Amino acid sequence: MAGQSKEAAIPPWGLAVAGATGAVIANALVYPLDIVKTRLQVQVKRKATDAPATADDPVHYASTWDAITKIVDNDGVAGLYAGIEGALIGVASTNFAYFYWYSVVRSLYLSSQRTPTPPSTAIELSLGAAAGAVAQIFTIPVAVVTTRQQTQAKGERKGMLDTGREVIASEDGWTGLWRGLKASLVLVVNPAITYGAYQRLREVIFPGKANLKPWEAFLLGALSKSMATIATQPLIVAKVGLQSKPPPSRQGKPFKSFIEVMRFIIENEGVLGLFKGIGPQISKGVIVQGLLMMTKERMELMFVLLFRYLRKLKSDQLQKAAELAASKAKVALPLVTK
Repeated sequence: MAGQSKEAAIPPWGLAVAGATGAVIANALVYPLDIVKTRLQVQVKRKATDAPATADDPVHYASTWDAITKIVDNDGVAGLYAGIEGALIGVASTNFAYFYWYSVVRSLYLSSQRTPTPPSTAIELSLGAAAGAVAQIFTIPVAVVTTRQQTQAKGERKGMLDTGREVIASEDGWTGLWRGLKASLVLVVNPAITYGAYQRLREVIFPGKANLKPWEAFLLGALSKSMATIATQPLIVAKVGLQSKPPPSRQGKPFKSFIEVMRFIIENEGVLGLFKGIGPQISKGVIVQGLLMMTKERMELMFVLLFRYLRKLKSDQLQKAAELAASKAKVALPLVTK
């Protein structure tokens, strides 16, 4: 298959570098939306029966734009980029690990097939889930620290190391760095749906096309991410709730499971509370995934051309060496025959 032949031309680390590079560039461009969706997802909606808000209460955001304006008013433009260093490190490591293991498990699956047929949708989802699970286990501590940084008030803001120490100093200890792991493992269905849908849509909309144009890759990335986000938004909200500080009403008591987070949200905000922040979540996801796949396709093409050039260079060198050896043999031949 066309897509498979391109994958075979690039080693797993090349695909991983391409995916990680695209993810870092895309996430850096839309990072303010990441801050906004995180803060919208951790806040608890105020009820009519609640006491009037005081200066000590957390800032409440009514919408995406309201969150942006209030963050800028309170923290300046820099507030929209709080925790960006950790976020980009997390994005790079997660995507490198994901694309590396995805290419490995997919190649192993394809090589085990007697006939070169594309994997079914169910197989694509399974391969993506397996790769995502491995990636999450190794990279979730960075995600925990980043979520804490994104929800810190201006006066409480700390660097990555200090935030990490704060997590370890909590009642969870070192295991706090893996808080939300179960939810994260369940959420591997998100990238699994995303990349499974991407592969399937690619075969349906652009059948047999080895290299996509930038707008084609963007379109496929945006469509596949939208589908995955809508399907998994309640789990995304629950994961953010697990990894952030507990709301004031819990008096510092952390959540123990994502089911507990979801129950708390439903009791306080109703079922629709499980979809809070979905506007910036989808906006960010669509832009990031579109840019990611667009950049990844270009990077993969560059790697294909680079490896092709290196193979040609090596072939030319071997040919020259063979010709040199042959010419020396011809010179030496008359001496031998005398």
